[in-house]
Amino acid sequence: MGLLQSNPCARDIWLAFKDLCLVSPLSGSTTRIAVVILALFYPLQVYRRQQRTTHIRGPQSPGWVFGFAKIMLDSTATTELYERWAKEYGPVYKVPGIFGQSRVVLWDPKAISHFFARDTWLYNQTPFNKIVVQTVMGRGVLWADGESHQRQRKALNPAFTAAVIRNLTSVFHDAAHKTAIAWDNEIELNQGTHCATIDVQQWMNHISLDSAGIAVLSHDFGALDGNDSDVGHILNAFGSSTNVPSNLIILAQNFPFILKLPLPAIRFSLKLRLIVGKICQEMLLRTRKENETGGAEQAEGYGESAGLTPQEVLDEVHESLNSFERWDADLCLRQARVLLLAGFETTAVSMTWALVELAQNPDIQRKLRDECLEFGPTPSYDDLTNKLPYLDAVVNEVLRLHAPLKEIPRLAMQDDVIPLSEPLRTAAGNFMESVCIPKGTVIVIPLAALNCSVSMWGPDAKAFKPSRWFEGDEGMLDARETLHGYRHLMTFGDGAQTCLGKLFALAEFKAVLFVLVRKFVFEMDDPGVQIVDSLGSLPRPGAVGSAEAGSVPLRARAGGTGTDCKGTQGQTSIAGGYGSV
Repeated sequence: MGLLQSNPCARDIWLAFKDLCLVSPLSGSTTRIAVVILALFYPLQVYRRQQRTTHIRGPQSPGWVFGFAKIMLDSTATTELYERWAKEYGPVYKVPGIFGQSRVVLWDPKAISHFFARDTWLYNQTPFNKIVVQTVMGRGVLWADGESHQRQRKALNPAFTAAVIRNLTSVFHDAAHKTAIAWDNEIELNQGTHCATIDVQQWMNHISLDSAGIAVLSHDFGALDGNDSDVGHILNAFGSSTNVPSNLIILAQNFPFILKLPLPAIRFSLKLRLIVGKICQEMLLRTRKENETGGAEQAEGYGESAGLTPQEVLDEVHESLNSFERWDADLCLRQARVLLLAGFETTAVSMTWALVELAQNPDIQRKLRDECLEFGPTPSYDDLTNKLPYLDAVVNEVLRLHAPLKEIPRLAMQDDVIPLSEPLRTAAGNFMESVCIPKGTVIVIPLAALNCSVSMWGPDAKAFKPSRWFEGDEGMLDARETLHGYRHLMTFGDGAQTCLGKLFALAEFKAVLFVLVRKFVFEMDDPGVQIVDSLGSLPRPGAVGSAEAGSVPLRARAGGTGTDCKGTQGQTSIAGGYGSV
């Protein structure tokens, strides 16, 4: 099975032989002749494919069994390697993986634009990614490709327009103010130090969960009130899980059938899908019943003026299924599950990194606080978007340095010719202005590495520097000319599968950061401890050496106290929720 997946020629010949047998049963002698003909045809097909394929360069494999597969699991090391290899082998190169198979990495901006223009059609998700997404979220919009993706995306787009997000901004403000009240109460208990140690990762998880629940399902999970819901518990455990063996991940990427086995990680993912699905189903049924008994009139007026809410769009999806999908009553449930899971994890990770960067850069934190205090207490969606330039710059810089999704792998469904913005030297020493990619090739777009590329963002690309986002910063020139996507970033992707909830995430990120930075000063709990990406479904920040996986302790004090958090003996800490205050 692995050979057929990795060798399109062998797969095509096998399918041709199988179809021939199905059309008419063959006698023994005829079968032998057919096998001989196909066997002779196979090397011819291989030769023709090799002649059409550009032989690109790449690093030498450290070993035939794993190649660079184990190293690629470390996102920090991978980011450095991707750029180094681009300098050495050119803007398109191959990286050896397991059992001699290779992945092709695109670093050239023109090639990347070509790729995103054909994403979900010519380039589909890899079998590994398809099974993982299906296991965790079901066959929703993140799982689909081609026409199915286009149809589902079109149905969900109305839920994430600027008009809808404008009316959801108060939800984000409320969640941030709930958090601020809880932190104030904790700081008051520490009269000697006037500060508290806070696990900001847990609190950002709670903010994201409650905000996504209210916005998507019209349901408050109450995480900020200390409610220990099944959804919150399993989402936190899933996001911070690091006990999946690396060898298993590597093998499953090349032999996806492994994910069908009853492994502990697979059973955990199925449990996550069932629990989240049960909550989503209950909320959707409840809201539909409310609409049927009197809520429809209010919803109708709201939809005309401001667009449909995400939950109302899910109802629209349910009502507008085509004849082919009518049999599948679970489609709307899958979309709700996708929106809840995607909205929870990625935004929480970004907000946590923002507080870490501000704690490590007090001058930047002070400048951001001055802008927020000067502006006023409650900015609207339009204010957050257009009238707080330094807040916008800080958010963009966090998204640049700490992209939640590190790379995008795709499988070429057909042969393709990828154009380049500069000539590429091949393994034979020739220079090509395009690259011929055969069907079955795995293409990788290294999102996080591109965001931190010195060649695209200047010599200080690895530094946290919000000032680069203002006009006149020379470090931005190359990026503006070469990279597409939101603000020339790859964080939200591009093309057909660009992040559906981009406006939702940005509004929540800015609203929460605005409220918290106005009220509190953040400092590192231990300045000597390094915060790095941990392993997991999506890399979360975590303190090196911490006993708790995914824990990010910061010290917070009220912004107007004028004191610091030194001498914190006897200081209490909070890990999230009013229940622990």
